Amino acid sequence: MTISPGAKKSGGALVYGIVIMGVVQIMLVSIVQYVTSNVQYSFNIRSREQALQIAEAGIDFYRWYLAHNVEGRTATQIQSFWDGGTAYGVGTAYEADYADPSGATTGRYQIEVTPPVSGSTAVIVKSTAWTYKHPNVKRTIQVRLRLPSWSEYSVLSNDFIRFGSGTEVFGKIHSNYGIRFDGIAHNTVSSAVSTYNDPDHTGGDEFGVHTHNPVDPLPPASVPDKPAVFEAGRVFPTQTADFNGVLANLSLMKTIAQSGVNDSRYFNNSHQGRHIILKSNDTFDVRTVQSFNASTNEINNYSGGWSNYAIPNDGVIYVENNAWVEGTVNGRRVTIVAANLVSSSQKTMYLGKDIRYTNYDCTDMIGLIGQNDVEVYRQSNNVLRLDAALIAQTGRVGRANYTGTYATRDTITIYGAIASNERYGFAWADMMGNHVSGYQNRNLYYDNNLLYCPPPYFPTGTQYELDLWEEL
Repeated sequence: MTISPGAKKSGGALVYGIVIMGVVQIMLVSIVQYVTSNVQYSFNIRSREQALQIAEAGIDFYRWYLAHNVEGRTATQIQSFWDGGTAYGVGTAYEADYADPSGATTGRYQIEVTPPVSGSTAVIVKSTAWTYKHPNVKRTIQVRLRLPSWSEYSVLSNDFIRFGSGTEVFGKIHSNYGIRFDGIAHNTVSSAVSTYNDPDHTGGDEFGVHTHNPVDPLPPASVPDKPAVFEAGRVFPTQTADFNGVLANLSLMKTIAQSGVNDSRYFNNSHQGRHIILKSNDTFDVRTVQSFNASTNEINNYSGGWSNYAIPNDGVIYVENNAWVEGTVNGRRVTIVAANLVSSSQKTMYLGKDIRYTNYDCTDMIGLIGQNDVEVYRQSNNVLRLDAALIAQTGRVGRANYTGTYATRDTITIYGAIASNERYGFAWADMMGNHVSGYQNRNLYYDNNLLYCPPPYFPTGTQYELDLWEEL
């Protein structure tokens, strides 16, 4: 059969049309797949963003939950909350629906909580969330919340404080009254009052935190910005540190010591107190003080011999009386307390020989708390170093105006922190400003490890702060 030229042209056109249609179909499929993929991607992006926001809502809920159940409570009440087995998210994950602003339930979050370890306040909260439209698209946030410890302050006081020209401080400073600061502060300086009448000189009221380097204007003038003095700024008025509330912490520490948590030790109120020598082999020697000289605060004699115990790690040595402490730790974190909660006779922590760390990396940490004073006795080392965070709950951290042979000493160095109810100080001067007793050179170095590694059961603030946020 002979095929006409017209039929050949018609068949060729058909093949050509089929090819064109195939190419178009492939392009359409590709376009549809591309559009579908982008739409799906957009939905996933939106779902991921929504899941993140829901996870954040879970964190916000848990902060609200802690504010209503823990914040403002005593140390013992907080301990009971975490130990009670009812805290949301501890042991068993806590889940709840999330509703958007219109009230529609759009997703869900799951909260898992790691409670504070013994002696710490840090809480780890992990929030995992998803939307109901895309339940397989999940986001997880983990935060660390903590009650800020008093050891976070280089100096914390319930009285007026003055820092002279040439003073350089790296840690935070706070007073419940006023502060005159004429040196260099690398961290914030805060006061609980807006103005006060500085007792160190005459004149009108000044700012709660003020300087004479150069002299600030008087209120109600605007507070000048002085970064050369206050590198991180000054804040006033702000929250008050409750020195009276430390009694609740002392009560908890006594309970911990009597319970023997982490080898914690309790010593009763017999005679005049205990002499404690910390040793680098993870033990301490202790002996009962029979009597001491009330004028020099030095031990006269003992009752009985020395005993030896393991130094508690993340625990407490509690003396229901006065305590004389010295020595070195190596791989131990311990708080030592001199306090009497069985009568009205308040007790003091006495220091005069070196207290040292072996390791300066949070491995070693010492907290020393005197219910009354933290007192450096008269015959103290001529060159004295104290690696510790110090608290005087009702009295002051310092050295008395001694007279005689050991009245004047050379250098004291404190590597740690000071919290003092009354004005602290290790030197005395006459009306002309001449040094008459105490340490001629005084060095205060803030231990940055105290920010995240406070001594066990140290007093804290009352509000949880968020200091770590990360997406897992």
